[in-house]
Amino acid sequence: MKKCNYLCLVILYVSVFLLNGCGKKITEVDTVHLEENQPQKIEIVDLSDAWDTILNNSTNEFIGGHPVDESFLGMVTADYGEEVIEEIASYANFDTPDIWYQLTGKSIHVLWYEYCDLTGLQQYNFDKTYVLDKQIDGDIVLDFTGDVSFANGIATTNYMDHQMNGIYDCFSQDLLDEMQSADILMINNEFCYSDRGTALAGKAYTFRANPNRVSLLSDLGADIVSVANNHVYDYDEIGFLDTLDTLAKANMPYVGAGVNLEEARKPVYFIIGGRKIAIVAATQIERTLNYTKEATGVSPGVMKCLHPEAFCETIKEAKANADYVIVFPHWGTEGNAYHGGDQVALARVFVEAGADAIIGGHTHCLQSVEYIDNVPVFYSLGNYWFATTGNMPSTYDTGLAQIRITPEGNIESKFIPCQFNAGVTSMLNSEDIAYSNIIDSLNKMSISAVIDGAGNINKK
Repeated sequence: MKKCNYLCLVILYVSVFLLNGCGKKITEVDTVHLEENQPQKIEIVDLSDAWDTILNNSTNEFIGGHPVDESFLGMVTADYGEEVIEEIASYANFDTPDIWYQLTGKSIHVLWYEYCDLTGLQQYNFDKTYVLDKQIDGDIVLDFTGDVSFANGIATTNYMDHQMNGIYDCFSQDLLDEMQSADILMINNEFCYSDRGTALAGKAYTFRANPNRVSLLSDLGADIVSVANNHVYDYDEIGFLDTLDTLAKANMPYVGAGVNLEEARKPVYFIIGGRKIAIVAATQIERTLNYTKEATGVSPGVMKCLHPEAFCETIKEAKANADYVIVFPHWGTEGNAYHGGDQVALARVFVEAGADAIIGGHTHCLQSVEYIDNVPVFYSLGNYWFATTGNMPSTYDTGLAQIRITPEGNIESKFIPCQFNAGVTSMLNSEDIAYSNIIDSLNKMSISAVIDGAGNINKK
């Protein structure tokens, strides 16, 4: 239905309701059978009572913190019928925001987004919200990689350029299938896109790729990249701004950097399967140097979290506007397989701010998976497809972090073991010795989590 016609229908419905004191049912919708142990419901007399209950008695959590009004309720009633809105209202005195999803198939945050989009409310931020038109049958699947580089002159890029099928010959087919089939795939973009600028003086490794290589991200199935790392600024401000411009022109969402602090701190939101998912990113690196500039109110740069107060405000903002918040920090000490106390301290404040999962990187090696409260923390995914020089790196262990959101709204986590060898990153089979070695190594380092033989992660 055209947006203008639909809006007229909502306005007409609201007008009739206000004049007559109750609304005529537009459609009969069977209510979903709710789980047992739900709080005792409020008795709702009619539609008028339902609207009044939601408007006057709702907790802030129940309405997602949004300023719902008669027009919003008119839209929901028009779409789903009086029975559904009356059933929703019967839970209005309780902190049960997921009731909107259970009865409409969309969370309160998604319904509010649709309402703002329909009515053109200016106070709602749309510029980093992406609606993914994917049919979800079961869990929503999010995959995350460690460091990826398409930089000029390094071994992996040179290898790719000499393969018949280019980037497709740099990953095993089953791993490509996994990346491309994920509902959301996030990659750490550990370099800049530019053919301008000068490498930063004194920095040991600097990475720059031809801007044309940005299309490789889509080839791999990426839906978003993090640029909150210590190599996006390798070719100074001009190379950094070229990177942001290149990603924007390729319609590739990025997070963790911007032309100023306002942009750098913004979450990216995805709406998929009736849920709204926020992703935020920041870098703790560099901790003692200042090659990579921090964004300010007037200058471009990355979002930093060595001192996490500002980034925690971003996490809180994301939590207020989304059902789930994924935090993607660049942190830790290179080459150290054991995560440090600094990472633990940051992870804890991220959880307190509202993180539902934390996926870390930077160390160039795998680090353990842990739990803080009920939040999974992948301390580092290490390198995924990455080289620092023109010499091919030796075989290294790597993998995908996977977050699954079940139809019931639960978060489940999984690790998919992979291995890089001679220019190719491959998914390992559970019967491979390397597979079990990676799982065993991570389990030995972990204090609070255990990974089973299928890669599923559970709290000890």
